[in-house]
Amino acid sequence: MAKEKTLEDLFYDTLKDIYFAERQILRALPKMARAAQSAELKKGFEKHREETEGQVERLQQVFELIGKRAQGKTCEAIQGIIAEGEEIMEEFKGTSALDAGLISAAQAVEHYEIARYGTLKTWAATLGLKEVVGLLDQTLQQETATDKTLSQLATTAANQKAKAA
Repeated sequence: MAKEKTLEDLFYDTLKDIYFAERQILRALPKMARAAQSAELKKGFEKHREETEGQVERLQQVFELIGKRAQGKTCEAIQGIIAEGEEIMEEFKGTSALDAGLISAAQAVEHYEIARYGTLKTWAATLGLKEVVGLLDQTLQQETATDKTLSQLATTAANQKAKAA
């Protein structure tokens, strides 16, 4: 008979998922920065890459705190979201709609991360992992701030530029 799965198992499994996702995002962000047309969006992607490096380090700390080896588990969701972003880069290259498309792709990534970190934080609290909650909350706050910044870039510049063309 199979071992009963617990919330700890689910937490660890989801932690491996987001660890894989963050490492994939680290690889995608420089491509997005190179593709971006506006200097502000380029700078935003570069800044978020630096933040993502810190997020990976925090995840490694979480693995340490729960006594597990830091390892990823293939996350098909993030692979699909990143593939959609690459498709936008290819199909809209050189057009006035490119930055708006890049922002939409980046927000899809952010929303995935926000969902994952929110869930992990809640589970960590339920499991009594106070230090882990703090680490996950720090990342959740960064992801939420990045999403707001992307929305602002979209509404103040990118969407209007795409519409005007």
